Amino acid sequence: MLTLLDPNDPHFFPPVEEALTEPNGLLAVGGDLSPTRLLAAYRRGIFPWYNRGEPILWWSPNPRLVLFPGKLKIAKSLHKTLQKGKFKVTFDQAFFQVIEACAAPRKQEKSTWITPEMRVAYCRLHELGYAHSVESWYDGKLVGGLYGVALGRVFFGESMFHRLSDASKVAFVTLVDWLKAWRYELIDCQVRTDHLIRLGAEEIPRPKFIGLLAELCQTPCAQTAWR
Repeated sequence: MLTLLDPNDPHFFPPVEEALTEPNGLLAVGGDLSPTRLLAAYRRGIFPWYNRGEPILWWSPNPRLVLFPGKLKIAKSLHKTLQKGKFKVTFDQAFFQVIEACAAPRKQEKSTWITPEMRVAYCRLHELGYAHSVESWYDGKLVGGLYGVALGRVFFGESMFHRLSDASKVAFVTLVDWLKAWRYELIDCQVRTDHLIRLGAEEIPRPKFIGLLAELCQTPCAQTAWR
């Protein structure tokens, strides 16, 4: 049985070892999306993911997809795009617009897991300095980007979007370069996608991931402020 979270105890989560194997990583249900609970979840390797009309579902899949910044892979075609400087890349300049774009249903999808409640919750994390966005611009228009949560030396990626080819990839590659310069050591990509595998992401066992979080979430990075 899944653990039902108490909305009055935002720090509590069951051990990730109790997560289901099918569906992979489903750990708990309920609670809320307060900043305190969200940050407690990320530090434990847990994240919310649910559809509109469902209760809040909390996940910690095994294995976990991660990218070690030094292992980034850039395809020749993407390298050419980067050299051309087609896109201007910024960070924390349009967080609300990025999360709204990420929340838009993809092709052949009727709904999105980034519910209005999720958007409000992550905008609150952004106001508190924990959630960040990376934006790709072309001719002054927002054409791609991503957002996630930063704790210690870990960046937890949440979602990305693009309106022009390579726009989100350029934002991601630029982010990885920044993170390396700021001495981040881990990017959480959550679950496997072929797109992220091609960029150098790899799956690691959940116990290893949790061990890395225990160390890296408590270690200050070289960047004291994103803005």
